[in-house]
Amino acid sequence: MRVIRTAILPLTLLLAAAAAGADRVVLKVEAAVFTNGDFFRYVRATAGEDTLSDVSLSRLFDRYVEENLLLGAARRQGLALTQKEKSDYLAKLAGESPAGEAKDERFFDGLLIEKYTHQIIKDIRVEDREISTYYEEHKKEFLLSERVKVSQILLETEDKAVAVLRELEKASEETFRETAREKSSGPEAFKGGEMGIFKNGDLPFEMEKAVFSLEEGRLSPVFESSYGYHIFRVDKKFPPQLLSEQEAAPAIRIKILDRKVQEAVASHVAGLRTTLNWGSAPEKLSFPYQRNLP
Repeated sequence: MRVIRTAILPLTLLLAAAAAGADRVVLKVEAAVFTNGDFFRYVRATAGEDTLSDVSLSRLFDRYVEENLLLGAARRQGLALTQKEKSDYLAKLAGESPAGEAKDERFFDGLLIEKYTHQIIKDIRVEDREISTYYEEHKKEFLLSERVKVSQILLETEDKAVAVLRELEKASEETFRETAREKSSGPEAFKGGEMGIFKNGDLPFEMEKAVFSLEEGRLSPVFESSYGYHIFRVDKKFPPQLLSEQEAAPAIRIKILDRKVQEAVASHVAGLRTTLNWGSAPEKLSFPYQRNLP
């Protein structure tokens, strides 16, 4: 059995290591040359200050290669951004970028890649028959397990919680809601305590046991957690249910479309690897590159 050992380092340390070999060329695409320093600027823009393993960095380098192949193809085709596209892009990023900061052309590379990629995927469609076929073959994906609609009143002390529970033992739902608005310290107090609809696995295990054991309209005993003391109310129970094809169709359409887009772009990039003049040198990176094995 082959064992792969990976190193995990904060990005700040990786960037420091990259600085020593910042000028080493790790990728060439047509006339464009990309260095170790260029790649780690890409990593910083993509991953921020996250802690990354060498495997994660390797997959980021693979993506970096693919994006620059697309960029090289766009430039070979003579594709360019209009001034309006650049202005609109800057306006969209206005909240993230300092106003008035000068931008060189490399700043817009991602936008040019998007424009080029759009040409590849713009005609991709998902037919209704594909949705029907997927639904019939993957019905288990659309089987909803038992769910419960839950409300709560959250109090700071056990004494307060016990007192409130006694007041509400035979009270109406309206009284529960009023009490939640007046006395609960939970973030949903303003909604009368309504937390939402949950399925198995959505809530902490002990809390889930307390909630799912209740009948509709019943209150739980006082439940202690790190947040305080809870009184839960099950507002409604929903039995297991299979979504209809019509209900599942929007999610299926997105899933099939995403797959088709990924396949189309991957196929196009594979073609670019044979038609563009390019080469990579992952051995010159500042970390041990790990090949992406099938």
